[in-house]
Amino acid sequence: MSADLGKLLEYNTSCAPVFVQRAGIAALTEGEPVVARTLQRFRKARDFLLQGLNEIPAVKVASPSGTMYAFLKIEGMADSLAFCKRLVREHGLGLAPGSAFGPEGEGYVRWCFAAGEERLAEGVRRLRRALAG
Repeated sequence: MSADLGKLLEYNTSCAPVFVQRAGIAALTEGEPVVARTLQRFRKARDFLLQGLNEIPAVKVASPSGTMYAFLKIEGMADSLAFCKRLVREHGLGLAPGSAFGPEGEGYVRWCFAAGEERLAEGVRRLRRALAG
């Protein structure tokens, strides 16, 4: 079995195929502008989402500095999994329950903001409706 594992490791860590080598060259020579554009897009989306979320009284959210996710506290929510299931079922909004990230995450939900402003605005409207009703 260890011989088979050795073969697997060898072929997955050495002798990279030509297309992977070319992708690596492209990433090194052309990657920085792509990274800069992506960072700018994510920061703009983050700021847009946080502005909308901060207008909802039951939501508390800190500005994340290094991810494409916002982790928000929903006041009065005791079961984040049940809350997220209800959001999807009744409002068509898919957020991740905080409990999926450990017991300390209970009471929170995670929102990926790698989306356009229209989609984020619609999500905020849906969350607002869910919390109002």
